[in-house]
Amino acid sequence: MKIYTRTGDEGETSLFGGKRVPKGSLRIRAYGTVDELNAVIGMAIASSDNEKLIAVLQRLQGELFMVGADLATPHGVKETKTVRVQRLHITRLEQEIDLHEEELEPLKYFILPGGAPDAAALHFARTVCRRAERTTFELSRQEDINNLVIVYLNRLSDLLFVLARIANKRSGRREIPWQPDRGT
Repeated sequence: MKIYTRTGDEGETSLFGGKRVPKGSLRIRAYGTVDELNAVIGMAIASSDNEKLIAVLQRLQGELFMVGADLATPHGVKETKTVRVQRLHITRLEQEIDLHEEELEPLKYFILPGGAPDAAALHFARTVCRRAERTTFELSRQEDINNLVIVYLNRLSDLLFVLARIANKRSGRREIPWQPDRGT
């Protein structure tokens, strides 16, 4: 199979089920941002030597393919291969957050994104995840989508924040508290 098809040369692409839509549509922007998020998580994996963290991130990458497929499949399409985000995926994210928060000191202040390379990439991933969530929410106001995708992205951004903190802790990097400029 060739990587290029030429079917998108006029600015349209196909959703699962065959419907053609403009490449700039909210649906395409939503799952395109999920794809971008997956690539940023790949950057975090590439810069990490923590096998436990890598295993979690690789599982999340697989789930993001599911999220993208969910967004790329309009409701009503009789596509039997599409796996949709379900409540159990969100519950698993919440359990992962709770598990990792046990290893961390509670936050008492805002922290600056950064630290170890994998932590910095995870902070970046969190911001891309928030953009995916915002875009998906806007899509939900115009089209019928699986609203659990929005909840999933919301929890995932929380998990990515916790994992960034974990990456810094495990690499011995301290978190830098935000110091407001009081003009003095």
